[in-house]
Amino acid sequence: MAMALPSKWVCVCATVLVVMFVGVAATVRNDEISGLTRNVETEKSQSSNNSSTAASAAEVTEGWKNERAVDDPEEVVAMVEMSIRNSTERRKLGYFSCGTGNPIDDCWRCDPNWQKNRKRLAECGIGFGRNAIGGRDGRFYVVTDPSDDDAVNPKPGTLRHAVIQDEPLWIVFKRDMVIQLKQELIMNSFKTIDGRGVNVHIANGGCITIQFITNVIIHGLHIHDCKPTGNAMVRSSPSHFGWRTMADGDAISIFGSSHIWIDHNSLSHCADGLVDAVMGSTAITISNNHLTHHNEVMLLGHSDSYTRDKQMQVTIAYNHFGEGLIQRMPRCRHGYFHVVNNDYTHWEMYAIGGSANPTINSQGNRYNAPVNPFAKEVTKRVETAASQWKSWNWRSEGDLLLNGAYFTPSGAGASASYARASSLGAKSSTMVGSMTANAGALPCRRGSRC
Repeated sequence: MAMALPSKWVCVCATVLVVMFVGVAATVRNDEISGLTRNVETEKSQSSNNSSTAASAAEVTEGWKNERAVDDPEEVVAMVEMSIRNSTERRKLGYFSCGTGNPIDDCWRCDPNWQKNRKRLAECGIGFGRNAIGGRDGRFYVVTDPSDDDAVNPKPGTLRHAVIQDEPLWIVFKRDMVIQLKQELIMNSFKTIDGRGVNVHIANGGCITIQFITNVIIHGLHIHDCKPTGNAMVRSSPSHFGWRTMADGDAISIFGSSHIWIDHNSLSHCADGLVDAVMGSTAITISNNHLTHHNEVMLLGHSDSYTRDKQMQVTIAYNHFGEGLIQRMPRCRHGYFHVVNNDYTHWEMYAIGGSANPTINSQGNRYNAPVNPFAKEVTKRVETAASQWKSWNWRSEGDLLLNGAYFTPSGAGASASYARASSLGAKSSTMVGSMTANAGALPCRRGSRC
């Protein structure tokens, strides 16, 4: 026979449920509070000298070294734990049926009203570039004109006119377009370029330069067939234009900049690198990109002699390194590099290389070696004797090594070094396929899940 509960026990149970609900709500609210970001002053000079010289870089980056580098390993560990907690709590906010385990995508992609909540993306960052807010605090700028007729006096409505403005801007596109830049696109601080909902190609000309600025998000673009440009005047802000010598032809060049997030882009076929970060750049996340058909894919660090890159911290997560790639995925110098949950399906020479004692923390990746029996090694120490590189901290943890792939570790495993090369919690390598299945520019359409 069923027995009725006394009314006092009903009250107790109800009280417990209310307390649990309040606790969960408080946890979610606390984890939604985003950190403060620093505004690094942009270059104001009216000089006609090319600002990409090493001398200029030395002057600018020296002043930023202590501001941006994370020197306290315990602080890094605390931030890593916070990032893991944030990723977990974001998935509690809803859309359970759409979860992939990719904390960036699970944060926003399942929302059918994503186009009305575009700026939510700025709250979904992970890794060392997680505090990049881009143009979150500014107005929307709609690009309506794909032309690039004048690099000094760009027309309103063009992408070049948008990215040079001094104010924060969230830049979107009115329709599908192919933008052929006559010169490199020099960006200003606090900008988001958001290609979701349309099909935008930057191709067959100059491409993107992020130089001496801060807080940039590049999302949802096809960038390919970038060419060397230069020996021309180019505007970089409403108050400055100057002479540019020849640019290398990178898809995205990051130079002396911080708080940068490159997410969900499709990159291929460029004259130099697909993503290069040099000259004291740091606080960078490169995530969810699909990279194909290229030789020297990603360079992180200017040169072996440029020691200011010792502050560099870069997260490389959830990318698909795909068909037609040869080497440098990435090639690192000096700094701290977290390579986590990427899918390496193709390389011809090697996947991860480095020189000048970088710390490389490879966790939960899937490495599928090529057929060539002489190219099975994931790693390469570039032009360095074993007597030197054997002390470098390179480790493989939880990686899935297929088709004879092998990772050559080194170093004593100093905890402080790996703490500075840790930026989020790695998932199991068995999840890499689902987490990277939609790497690259997404075919988002308004009114449905992306």
